[in-house]
Amino acid sequence: MTQLIEQQAEVTGELAGRRLDLVAAELFPDFSRAKLQQWLKEGLLTRNGKPVKPKDKALIGDRLVLEAEQEQQVSDRPQDLQLDVVFEDDSLLVINKPAGMVVHPAAGHVDGTLLNAVLYHCPQLEEIPRAGIVHRLDKDTSGLMVVAKTLQAQTALVAQLQDRSMGREYDAVALGVLTSGGKVDAPIGRHPKDRKRQAVVVSGGKPAVTHYRVVQRFRAHTHVRCKLETGRTHQIRVHLAHLRHPLIGDPLYGGRLKLPAGASEELKDFLRSFPRQALHARSLGLIHPVSGEALSWQAAMPEDMQLLLTLLDEDLREAR
Repeated sequence: MTQLIEQQAEVTGELAGRRLDLVAAELFPDFSRAKLQQWLKEGLLTRNGKPVKPKDKALIGDRLVLEAEQEQQVSDRPQDLQLDVVFEDDSLLVINKPAGMVVHPAAGHVDGTLLNAVLYHCPQLEEIPRAGIVHRLDKDTSGLMVVAKTLQAQTALVAQLQDRSMGREYDAVALGVLTSGGKVDAPIGRHPKDRKRQAVVVSGGKPAVTHYRVVQRFRAHTHVRCKLETGRTHQIRVHLAHLRHPLIGDPLYGGRLKLPAGASEELKDFLRSFPRQALHARSLGLIHPVSGEALSWQAAMPEDMQLLLTLLDEDLREAR
């Protein structure tokens, strides 16, 4: 399936003298610069009826005409899967993802993913790259995600992620007792010996910044709230493990299980069997790509994390 795109615009004085691909990015903000460069090279974006190169200079009064087809970007099949929709309008879809749901199909998870679900919920997303998914959560991390329903929204949301203006905050339960909050500014890259893992690396890593604050201290664990500046793979999990306070239940970075001395059998059994990393994307804030309004949402922790915190709190009170 393809979407026919027909748009045109005129070059004004403040844009004259700049490269055409840069000017096109200003005049056709619904599309990425890379896509516009491709259309310029293919002759689908013309100046005054003639093909041009991306590096050619724009002149006052030039008329740019875009006539292209946006090919179907996603071949994965729609599936009627339950979605917890927190917000939806013509531009955005905000979802509270359950733990256990994979975001993108991959080896071992060819269907049953969030992408399959949103394609069923919004069939037009097959025309948007990556079905409008602009960021991800790990399979066993629960919480809020935003999906773009138009190319304009996708471009705007990607820009907000890149300039770090999209607000994302997480609830986490870590091993050990943190004395205070702080900031981890440590680059992350692939682990040199285990390709399934990420690690704080000295060279070659991507910048990664996580702010964290203590919500409640227990006898051998801490409820932490983390705020992301960047969004690297496994970022919170890696950064807390780097502080030697990995998440409860984390299969990659968790380390040795710690049980409070004298804890109840109920708490010890629950800690031993906790099935995932104790991490939940609790809040999401962004600027609406059309209205410019600042929007924010919150999602309560799922039952497993709520019960975990309840048991840890009971253990703390009983020990006093």
